[in-house]
Amino acid sequence: MGRSSTPGEGTRPRVRHAGQLGWDDGLYEDGKGDAPAPDGSGDDVGSGRSEGSPGARRAAGSGGRRDRPHRAGRTKKRRILRWIAFSLAFVILGTGAAGYLWYEHLNGNLRKGARSAGNSAAKKTAPNAAGQTPLNLLLIGSDSRNSKENLKLGGSKESVGGTPLADVQMLLHVSADRKNASVVSIPRDTRVDIPACENPDTHQKYPATNGIINETLRGGPGCTLDTWEKLTGVYIDHWMMVDFAGVVDMADAVGGAWVCVKQNVNDVSKPGVPGGSHLRLTAGKHKIQGEDALKWLRTRHAFESDIGRSKAQHMYLNSVLRELKSQDAFTDSGRLMNLAETATKSLQVSEEIGTVKKLFDLGMQLKNVPLDKMNMLTMPRIADPEDPDAHVLPKPGSADKLWGLIRDDQSLDPKDRAKAKKKTAAGPEAGAPASLGVTVVNGTSADGQAPTQGRAGVVRDLLKAKGFTEADTSTDPGSARTTEVTYPKSSGAQGRSDALSVAKALSIPTSAVKETPDGAGLTLTVGSDWRTGSTFPKAAADDSDPLEDTESVNGAKADECMDVYWPYRQM
Repeated sequence: MGRSSTPGEGTRPRVRHAGQLGWDDGLYEDGKGDAPAPDGSGDDVGSGRSEGSPGARRAAGSGGRRDRPHRAGRTKKRRILRWIAFSLAFVILGTGAAGYLWYEHLNGNLRKGARSAGNSAAKKTAPNAAGQTPLNLLLIGSDSRNSKENLKLGGSKESVGGTPLADVQMLLHVSADRKNASVVSIPRDTRVDIPACENPDTHQKYPATNGIINETLRGGPGCTLDTWEKLTGVYIDHWMMVDFAGVVDMADAVGGAWVCVKQNVNDVSKPGVPGGSHLRLTAGKHKIQGEDALKWLRTRHAFESDIGRSKAQHMYLNSVLRELKSQDAFTDSGRLMNLAETATKSLQVSEEIGTVKKLFDLGMQLKNVPLDKMNMLTMPRIADPEDPDAHVLPKPGSADKLWGLIRDDQSLDPKDRAKAKKKTAAGPEAGAPASLGVTVVNGTSADGQAPTQGRAGVVRDLLKAKGFTEADTSTDPGSARTTEVTYPKSSGAQGRSDALSVAKALSIPTSAVKETPDGAGLTLTVGSDWRTGSTFPKAAADDSDPLEDTESVNGAKADECMDVYWPYRQM
């Protein structure tokens, strides 16, 4: 970006520097030459010397002065250099002003909206022991036809003016240390609890309801974010939304991405199955962009279902990231300018990231995440008993486990989780239960629920029965969606071993054990997932890998291809 400059502020006497444009350094070697006259002529007029003066004679005798023709030549040279300096300064100032105007132009392109519709239900994640916090970004794809460009790319005239649906919804999670990231999609036909929302544009109010998640956009993107937070308990920092035309423009700006199909694909209407994306590709790898990219991202029937479409979208996003990294787009100023222009025109964003600088900073946080540490998957789900042919529900246990891993900022990569277990097993032996002081906190008031009275005392007694005789309760209330055992960073490996022994005594999963900044000692916070009973819920304690129950795509895998449903293989 250019920087503006204001001449005249803080003006100081001009000092000559060696090599400075506009100065003839040959005239001032060893400081023996005369400084130019104020009018820049370089002549001796007004210098107080004459040809017969002692000064002139000394100069002539020593060879320190050049003859008149040479002086005329150097006068011309000085004037040329000064014009160059003036012109360069003008260009620099002009570029700075142009850069500022361009920056303001980009900011003016951005459309912004409130982060939440007023029912944000999650608490921002506390910093880890190093003071870092994870980043959670909700990506929304709107099917709006309320523009000529969008109508041309899909839909009918009857759909113009209608409330758009959020047919694509993905949560991007970047770990606090920025070493891994994950993307989780929720199928558009998932039935969820939708909080009360008010549309920020029309001010129409919608009561809380149980409905399909893609309907949440009627209350604006903030309503979609609130619904995700209610479902997952994950605090979401920002949202970004793009429509059909924006997808096409962004695909062109990136320069396309590689995709692959195992068989020929022709996604057109079939008897009893109207619609279709009109994607038409032969078997193998193809680099697609523009409208072809939109067709790929919209293909559902040829990939069998919304689940197949989500997987195809993940493959496309991974390919885009690989393309950007291979082209050094994050460091190529020309590419960045083109991408910035397109992105700011194509995206609608939550107001916290509503400037070019903030969007750029956001992109830089993603730049260094290794591709093999980028995992994309679709939420584990089951058929909805109320409408098993059309709708789905989050899979009990597995979906809860997935959201818990994201809330706890744990990698979804099975290799990372295996390393963590190995590290835990290699730690020092835990202290004797009777030697450990454990503070029990009642955190059952999460999600706006009234706390279970006396809950901390009940769990304290459970610990004492297991030999932790120094366990005691805290008078300060807490709030936690899930139960966790924390230990201070300063206690190191020994602190972790002690915390694990507490978790093991009550059958709490090892994923609930966390390191915190120095301060509170060994602490057990009873969350709203354990409001009653003397046994920790088995579903929450399940240590199975959530990636086993759903499709997943790793960012480093460039050779994956989509299967095509057999009715759509004919060209």
